[in-house]
Amino acid sequence: AIFEARPDVLPQLSALCLKSGNAVILKGGKEAKRSNETFFELIRSTAERVGLPRGWIQLIEARREVRELLKLDEDIDLLVPRGSKEFVKYIQANTSIPVLGHAEGVCHVYVDTEADVEQALNVCYDSKVQYPAVCNAAETLLVHRGISKLFLPSLARRYKEAGVEIRGCERTRKILRGIKKATERDWKTEYLDLVISIKIVGSVDEAVGHINTYGSKHTDAIITKNGKTAIKFLTGVDSSSVMLNASTRFSDGYRYGLGAEVGVATGKIHARGPVGLDGLTTSKYYLLGE
Repeated sequence: AIFEARPDVLPQLSALCLKSGNAVILKGGKEAKRSNETFFELIRSTAERVGLPRGWIQLIEARREVRELLKLDEDIDLLVPRGSKEFVKYIQANTSIPVLGHAEGVCHVYVDTEADVEQALNVCYDSKVQYPAVCNAAETLLVHRGISKLFLPSLARRYKEAGVEIRGCERTRKILRGIKKATERDWKTEYLDLVISIKIVGSVDEAVGHINTYGSKHTDAIITKNGKTAIKFLTGVDSSSVMLNASTRFSDGYRYGLGAEVGVATGKIHARGPVGLDGLTTSKYYLLGE
């Protein structure tokens, strides 16, 4: 497990690896060096005192050790990088060891023409404003043209009060005068800030197509009272978490009842979505002949 300045990751991952029967090598960011060392020594000494084998948990610190670790594809089963987009992509590009995680969270909320307006306002506000600097915060809103003139002015007022900068497509800018124009780059950007892009679409199919083109397969939500539309969205969006009438901020291992969390995986092999204890295990078949 390689993580940046997040010392809380160390006890969580150590506990999950211990419970699932895995040895673990930990590399934390230098910003949390002393916290990492304290957690590590506490866990190591306690585990060895009750009989666990020495070396099941290890802490490395030098960057050269990380570069060497990335080459150990015959000895290491899984890499779990936790950190920035650039950091995760570096790990993915420099190893042949399977990597569990995600590089970014370009999350969407789609407001359908049959959405409850008050509910949609609350979900769109929470998804962006509650904590914008995390991977499950919304970065793009897709709004059906049939509800856009009713919905967008009210949403813009709430966003303005919270200091959110809005960027919009041409149709959005005709309703919300004075906002910045959204570019092609905006549709694929993880802002991690109080900035959001808005696009007006003509159907749930267009919304699904946009998400599958520009999204990061992390978390996306639909607000609607129409069951058939909801099913089309839930089954059509290719993301690890897809939500109906709920904030994208609910995409979290603790909220899913997993307890400690390895991280969020957006791939399709082995574990996907928020990963807990089960994600660190695989199957083994025993055949007993006579």
